[in-house]
Amino acid sequence: MRRRKIRLIFLSCILSLFIALSFSSLGREEYLSCAGQSDYELLARVISGEARGEPYLGKVAVGAVVMNRVYSHQFPATVSGVIFQDWAFTSVYDGQINHIPDADSYRAAQEAMSGVDPTYGALYFYNPARTTSHWIFTRPITTVIGRHYFAK
Repeated sequence: MRRRKIRLIFLSCILSLFIALSFSSLGREEYLSCAGQSDYELLARVISGEARGEPYLGKVAVGAVVMNRVYSHQFPATVSGVIFQDWAFTSVYDGQINHIPDADSYRAAQEAMSGVDPTYGALYFYNPARTTSHWIFTRPITTVIGRHYFAK
């Protein structure tokens, strides 16, 4: 009986490891195909809240930052985990995420979820005229689109 329990525990550990490795190796295409409609809606909402008034490419870039974080080991591995991480996005705290996104925000979300990345792998973005955190100025800038600086 004791050997049977040990074998069962061992097998479940091996199975858990296999499942974890399978999910961590998902690429952008696989993520897009298994991402739910709620991820798409949530990404469009954060794009709308963070990049309202920015050019279309800036909206895609904000979505790309979210997706880059999803694929980075430094951040949560889901769109909602990244967006709702403490103090990650101003639009979550000021309520702009609750507004209905415009058509461009939905299109930008679709492009970002498909792998379009005009930021060259940026994990952060900020408006230098509005930011209050001096830490962000230490990050290397990858590009500037509209009023946003994108950084790694």
